[in-house]
Amino acid sequence: MTVNQISVFLENKPGTLLGLTETLAAHNINMRALSLADTADFGIARIIIDNADNAVTLLRENNYIVKATPVLAFEIADEAGSLHKILALLEKSGQNIEYMYGFTGLKTNRAYMIVRATDAMAAEKALADAGIHLISQNELGNI
Repeated sequence: MTVNQISVFLENKPGTLLGLTETLAAHNINMRALSLADTADFGIARIIIDNADNAVTLLRENNYIVKATPVLAFEIADEAGSLHKILALLEKSGQNIEYMYGFTGLKTNRAYMIVRATDAMAAEKALADAGIHLISQNELGNI
């Protein structure tokens, strides 16, 4: 079970991130999580949104370069060592983490991680077999 992350390529200059958030806000699109990475010339905004398909269409209509990517989202206890246990589990199953970022939700004592692994299906199976709660696209609006 994966969720759709959208990656938006942005020119690395003042105001481009502001333009992106303005476009999303103007269409009442709420970001659940955001990660930014940059190089000298461009940046990538990786965003988790309740309805990624609508956001992709909107951003393309507004001349953004955007790509949807399936990623794993899962819930962990918000306490020391929780992430370490998950990473050890994924390493044991032979997974390489390409990138990761986290966010918190409305539930107390819970945190959520977004992971892009080399083999999403194998990583998903390893997590599910260990009883890790994977988040579905439909659940994103309720966490």
